[in-house]
Amino acid sequence: MILLQAPLLLIYLQEVFKAELSFSTFKSSGTSTGKICTLGTVLSILAPALATKSPDCGGILSPSGLSYLAEVSKQHAETILVQDLMAPRVSDLLLGSPKPIRKQIDSVKVVDLSLSLMPDDRLRLSIDADLRITTSPSTSKVVRLSILADLHVERNPEGNLELTASACKPIMEEMQSTEETESKSPSLEVDKEVDINKICLEVSKLLILPNERLASLTAQFPVTPSCQLQYLPLAAPMISEQGITVSLQTAFLVAGMALPLPISPTPFTMPEAASTGPSHLTLALSEHYYTSLFFAMERVGAFNMTISSPLTTATMAQKITQIGSLFQEDLPVMLTVMFRSSPRVALEEGKATLKLFLTVHAGVGSSAFQNFLSMSVDMSAGLLLSVTDVKMMISAAVIEDMELSLAASDVGPMPAALLEKLFLSTIREEMLAQMNAVLSEGIYLPHVSNFIYTDVNVIIHKDYVLIPCNLKLQPKTGGKIMVG
Repeated sequence: MILLQAPLLLIYLQEVFKAELSFSTFKSSGTSTGKICTLGTVLSILAPALATKSPDCGGILSPSGLSYLAEVSKQHAETILVQDLMAPRVSDLLLGSPKPIRKQIDSVKVVDLSLSLMPDDRLRLSIDADLRITTSPSTSKVVRLSILADLHVERNPEGNLELTASACKPIMEEMQSTEETESKSPSLEVDKEVDINKICLEVSKLLILPNERLASLTAQFPVTPSCQLQYLPLAAPMISEQGITVSLQTAFLVAGMALPLPISPTPFTMPEAASTGPSHLTLALSEHYYTSLFFAMERVGAFNMTISSPLTTATMAQKITQIGSLFQEDLPVMLTVMFRSSPRVALEEGKATLKLFLTVHAGVGSSAFQNFLSMSVDMSAGLLLSVTDVKMMISAAVIEDMELSLAASDVGPMPAALLEKLFLSTIREEMLAQMNAVLSEGIYLPHVSNFIYTDVNVIIHKDYVLIPCNLKLQPKTGGKIMVG
């Protein structure tokens, strides 16, 4: 959990207090109930403020995913080596010198690049590149540059992941030469032609995932116009023979400050099933992750809504005579929906369910709403989950269960059967439609820039969701790589 900061706590309590006062005075002549509700809300959010950090999602990059990164890094590494090795040195550009005094590297070709999982949380980077060097106008030779480096993925003080090299060993070997009368140049002579020290100093940038892209994992992504989402690595990734495991905590931010979230009843660990299968990457999202998502959206008012009812005061007066005495003219009946308790998500094998706990007020007027009855509505909706590019698409499919009961009334008692007859169909249809409109943009999954997810499978288990998928590097467009 992100620790709750004092300024945010004050702002948050202020907003809760206003909301509670509004709710408690809707139809109550006293204030004691409102104060008790407010105190309960305050106490309920103080506990999460003291919670410690714990992951709610993560992912495992498999050996096949590592191989894909190595494959797409070949062209990138070649481009970097060309820039580093073929750029003229200052010493070559002596004043008055008609041409460089050193031997010229004409071409660089990366013939092999591989990444391997090693013990002690290491990655082994191996690169073989052939350099064609012109030694005179009529002679040339091909030199094999082999680079062997051990890499670590660490979490820096800013909270971002970064690649660092703990060891780097370049080896130069002459492969062929047109200098038939000369013996092969010793490696020392070859080394003078290549700035190998510079290569080892920045060896990690030869991969397609430089530290700038790894830092994009912690970027802030929009959830709603007023709320952003951020994935935070809690520690350096673990490297094993199964792959690279990253544990993440999700934060939801308003005005740059983290919302306090409910406490997870059980700590989340990466399920063993996430480390099996042929996919490049397997994401794992806990039940708590989904509950926190809907909690945050509810807290920022994303699901507060007004529903136009097909009823009017005249048609309702035929069923409820007291309405006719309250309203002499025929007015359209409006419904306003508020949450009386935070939404929850339950995950079972093959099934995700969203549980909503609402208060629905029926009344008239748009600018100055005048309600005449309030209902408690509990409903459960099945969720459909899918992935497009790097976004998780969520939609509420079917209302599986829905209960209405009278909470307060200015028009006398009303049986639940009558409430359901008048309002159930409208609430069910409009809640689905408006919630799906809010969710239609999708939610950004953990990802790094320039990669999207393909061949995706969403598997719902009890307490967590697995998303095995493959990686795909976005093609360059207009000289720039598209950001996924």
